[in-house]
Amino acid sequence: MLMSRPADTSAKFEPDQNGAVHSVLFSYPARRPGAASASEPMTNQNELSSRKRVVIVIGDDLAVRNSLKFWLELEGLTVRSYASGVELLAADGLGRCDCLVIDEKLPAISGLHLIAQLREHDFSAPAILVTSQPSMSLRNQADKAGVPIVEKPLLGNGLLDTIRHVTGSTLG
Repeated sequence: MLMSRPADTSAKFEPDQNGAVHSVLFSYPARRPGAASASEPMTNQNELSSRKRVVIVIGDDLAVRNSLKFWLELEGLTVRSYASGVELLAADGLGRCDCLVIDEKLPAISGLHLIAQLREHDFSAPAILVTSQPSMSLRNQADKAGVPIVEKPLLGNGLLDTIRHVTGSTLG
């Protein structure tokens, strides 16, 4: 995943005693032109935050979950993540959620079964199933449930475009 940094930042590479670089420090200007200062009220910022789309990511691979969370937050989404369907179901409450992104292969309960359980409990947010090489049977079941499938590996903007489609909006 290629990422760019804002033009008004500077980077400092910090080599260890052997000369290997393990970290990069970015410094940002104290205030961008036109940006609110720390002493100004944050009402506009809070208003913007309250309109952000909330996506819940469920998958048992920590690296994939963290990568998706990072990427989707860069796209302006608020992301909550869970390691399994059981963890999600045990959460105090799902709260506001505009979209679920669920790995099909989860421990204890499959992604499609998790979606069915959530819908039995009147949780109607759109869901997206993420899997590699889905069988025709899985495709048919997902189609009947109204759940789009995004295939792994997640290349390009396929997942992001699907989130936009199921939420019926632009992101952020």
